[in-house]
Amino acid sequence: MTGRPKIDGVLETCLYCDDVPATRAFYERVFGFTAMVAEDRIVAMDAGKGHVLILFRRGGTTAPVPVGGSSIPPHDGAGPQHFAFAIPAAAYGDWKRHLEDEGVAVESEVDWPSGGRSLYFRDPEGHLGELATPGIWSNY
Repeated sequence: MTGRPKIDGVLETCLYCDDVPATRAFYERVFGFTAMVAEDRIVAMDAGKGHVLILFRRGGTTAPVPVGGSSIPPHDGAGPQHFAFAIPAAAYGDWKRHLEDEGVAVESEVDWPSGGRSLYFRDPEGHLGELATPGIWSNY
């Protein structure tokens, strides 16, 4: 092999939460995500083909976690984090109405100079979510 090995994309997005059950219920209700793994310290949710949204209990992964004869190194996060979900351009208005119908405030909307649109909302933990249409980045 020559050069750098290929990356297929970002697989997991992780959010650290004080109230994992409430945050899980939000993503199940508003986005229809389902849990693939649900334990006290972690809920891994199916966020679409090849995408996983992981909700970690804040402080619940500060020690190595044994897995299959090895371990996952410690990690944690604090404060509001940001993430974006990709949506089709034609679904933008439908998503805006759906969030409003679910009682989720749309905090901001941006029409990007490069094309594409985004709308921003907060989950129960205060994390800043974004729904973004194609065109906001040169590779999307």
